[in-house]
Amino acid sequence: MTTAFPYLSALLTLSILSIHQAALASTQNGHYNIKTLNFTLYQHETINKTGFIVVDGVSGVGVSQTTTPFGTLYVFRDNLTTHVGGSSRFAGVAEGTSLTTSFDGLRSLSIAKITLNLNGYEGSISIVGGTHNTKPSEYPVVGGTGDFLYVLGHIRSTPVDLSGLTVVYRIDFFLYWPPYAATAPK
Repeated sequence: MTTAFPYLSALLTLSILSIHQAALASTQNGHYNIKTLNFTLYQHETINKTGFIVVDGVSGVGVSQTTTPFGTLYVFRDNLTTHVGGSSRFAGVAEGTSLTTSFDGLRSLSIAKITLNLNGYEGSISIVGGTHNTKPSEYPVVGGTGDFLYVLGHIRSTPVDLSGLTVVYRIDFFLYWPPYAATAPK
């Protein structure tokens, strides 16, 4: 029995190595099948024109271009353009709501649907996450429709101009479709 043990051990080791190499090959080949899409748009939000306070907050700082009192419910429907200027090419709409969650008025919980018609892609992307009004914020993509069905990834919103009546944010999209999206029902 002791003479069979080295052969069994060698066979087991080779089997484990084969399984490990197959798993690595599967992971590496999987990356080649992932469709990605990265692009940048600009969100233009004008207070009392495309964004409105619908419930006043209860305490904290006052209303400004960058702050709202704790508990403020804010809704928006903002145009998205291809360049920082508001008159550049229209690419879609961001619509959603934010609820101020900090007493300094700078942070909120945001939910948005971004509807796009850009470079042959049509559909919407849904995001949810925390917003900081004066710093970059990251949002996970939680769903999509149309050409964005099954899309995953994240979106980064960065303030560009917070000084005027219309505030501008740079929106960077980092999207990908997992391999199953190509064969999933539509």
